[in-house]
Amino acid sequence: MRKTLLRKGKIALLALLITGLLFPVLSAEAALKRGSRGDDVIAVQKKLRQWGYYDGAVDGVFGYATERAVRWFQQKNGLTVDGVVGPQTAAAMGLSLSSTVSSSTKPASGDVYLLAQCIYSESRGEPYKGQVAVGAVVLNRVKSSSFPNSIAGVIYQKGAFSAVDDGQINLTPDDSALKAAKDAMNGWDPTSGCLYYYNPAKTSNRWIRSRPIVVRIGSHVFCK
Repeated sequence: MRKTLLRKGKIALLALLITGLLFPVLSAEAALKRGSRGDDVIAVQKKLRQWGYYDGAVDGVFGYATERAVRWFQQKNGLTVDGVVGPQTAAAMGLSLSSTVSSSTKPASGDVYLLAQCIYSESRGEPYKGQVAVGAVVLNRVKSSSFPNSIAGVIYQKGAFSAVDDGQINLTPDDSALKAAKDAMNGWDPTSGCLYYYNPAKTSNRWIRSRPIVVRIGSHVFCK
């Protein structure tokens, strides 16, 4: 009798362990919080930045500054102020979170698409080589110690790109921009390491015009 009870007890414990280990993972609602990383975090940061709650880097890393901005947004919109982007807060932002949210140390995905957005918004209508060159400038900045060390950080650095300031960065990139982003990511740099570019017909800034020009491609000149 005693052995039977012990055996039943072990089976019950095993069942509880299996239930506890598996089902919460499958049924838990997606939520973003301090330490989360990825495309969903980038989407949240973009929204918060657009609405004036956040002025940090759009880098896909949910840090203290992002949490503080989320709390501010929640307070202003009558939501539970916990600094966590769960289903209610995401809905208030007009976002739909992924079913799984990464909190690992892997770098944020979506870099190619974000780079393509920058290329399209900054250089659509330019020759293909010129589009790749714009992507290369972004990547050259990532490598430089004078700029943020991520693609999102470079693109969303305050005042860096006019397309971010006027919202064109949110346009959907075409196939040419996507291909140009991939070519730039694969190492094609038509600028030979340039960190800046501008359109002489549209730019009167003395500082940028003082930079040594390396190459002209389409309407843009590229310089160091």
